[in-house]
Amino acid sequence: MPPFTILSGIAAPLPLDDVDTDKIIPARFMKTVRRDGLRAGLFYALAHDAEGRRDPAFVLNRPPFDRASLLVVGRNFGCGSSREHAVWAMVDFGIRCVIAPSFADIFYQNAIKNGVLPAVVDRHDWTRLAHAAAQPKGCVLTVDLARQTIAQEDVQTTPFEIAANHKRVLLNGLDEIAQTLAHLAEIEVWEVRAAQLAARTTGTRTI
Repeated sequence: MPPFTILSGIAAPLPLDDVDTDKIIPARFMKTVRRDGLRAGLFYALAHDAEGRRDPAFVLNRPPFDRASLLVVGRNFGCGSSREHAVWAMVDFGIRCVIAPSFADIFYQNAIKNGVLPAVVDRHDWTRLAHAAAQPKGCVLTVDLARQTIAQEDVQTTPFEIAANHKRVLLNGLDEIAQTLAHLAEIEVWEVRAAQLAARTTGTRTI
């Protein structure tokens, strides 16, 4: 996955608490293992009316937020069932960073696995960022992962929290396979020792 270093882009406001994964992407859009095309189901119930027509009032349906690469959301974002498709749909839309006071743990882990930064900020800072993002013309935020800061023009820089290991994974673009391969030498040594132990136990010879 691509490394996450510095992201500068339009931030879209979605200041709702307890947005679950079914709201992020309904189950009917999860009949595929492909990661492209899932943006069609992103926030479907919020983005469409009862007849299935796109709702022009929904934030991601109107400019400039239809080009957003950041979301400012409420607390406990991504709660509910485990759906990696929820993160895939956000990536397909172009979202690379979600800013919130808190995240549901499974969504948080899925975001890290897919190169999306879940930035945790305190409630005071969140209120200010949500207000800035809600301006009709939008606002551009710049997220610096190495420094763990969110910057807005002419406004104080906001710090955010992230575990050191998660920070390392995102900065280096390491998916789970890459993280495992980083220990390839140790794995190979272990496999040789395991084979030798098995041979001694069964009385067979190893090549």
